[in-house]
Amino acid sequence: MSSSETIATLANAKGKGILAADESFGSIKKRFDNVGVPTTEETRRAYREMLFTTEGLEAYVSGVILFEETLGHKTAKGQPFVEVLRNKGILPGIKVDQGLVPLAEGSLEQTTKGLDGLPARLEGYVKQGATFAKWRAVFLIGEGLPSSALIDVNAANLAAYAKACQNAGLVPIVEPEVLMEGPHSLERAAEVQDEVLKAVFAALKSRRVDLPQMILKPSMVVPGAKATPVSPRDVGEATVASFRKTLPSELPMVAFLSGGQTEDQVNANLSAINQAAALTEEPWRLTFSFGRSLQKTALGLWKGETAHVAAAQKALLASAARASTASLGR
Repeated sequence: MSSSETIATLANAKGKGILAADESFGSIKKRFDNVGVPTTEETRRAYREMLFTTEGLEAYVSGVILFEETLGHKTAKGQPFVEVLRNKGILPGIKVDQGLVPLAEGSLEQTTKGLDGLPARLEGYVKQGATFAKWRAVFLIGEGLPSSALIDVNAANLAAYAKACQNAGLVPIVEPEVLMEGPHSLERAAEVQDEVLKAVFAALKSRRVDLPQMILKPSMVVPGAKATPVSPRDVGEATVASFRKTLPSELPMVAFLSGGQTEDQVNANLSAINQAAALTEEPWRLTFSFGRSLQKTALGLWKGETAHVAAAQKALLASAARASTASLGR
């Protein structure tokens, strides 16, 4: 499948989003620990099999982001996960960054590693069946943060990654995450979002990344987790206002990360964002690329037990249906 076919499939799938199932070894261990599941390659494989074989998932999901280990995994009956997804009409993608490292010794800020050897790795992922990729960069809000140095480094790395993906025939998902940690206000979150997105798109254009052939995976504009909550309408209006100042019209699709919000919060906010965008007829399709908020209930029911697979899959499907409804502004 060509990159243009991939972007058309993902961007034109109204009411569908992307499931993020690309948790690193450390991240999935934390989630398994919370429900009492031992972390082994087999439990990771079995869990992802439960997710990907959910009947009807394709009604709400057009793509799945995989972790590198998962890209090569098979079902218990020997069918490659990539084949399982493709048979459902779901495109397989791959997380290609290699995690966070301190920006400098003693710094609270983190940048992302993984550019070394990336072209060769991308070539291998394409051979394994991946059609798109994802790279995450994070921005912490605090006193004097994020620094201009971090914004510049992360923007440059996201652009270099995106260009490498397009050279390899993969559609890049560019993920600049403004973290919810802290007591910052909605207004401060919007200021940082504006600054980050302006820098990212300047870097993308400098690298001559083909903007109609990429996907943005940003944060919603929300106040910090320790701040006074605001209404979904406030989130919707602030997010769309930020996008109107920073996003090019030729960008086909925005797939939001959930960023630690609860399932109810993130769906209410996604719905409000779409309602706000509809009022001003914005050009981008605004949908979801959720991980934790889609999986949390299903994981809590599954708990590593084969007997619980059906109940867990029912919960996953219900969560995906709610996200789909929110992506339509309902």
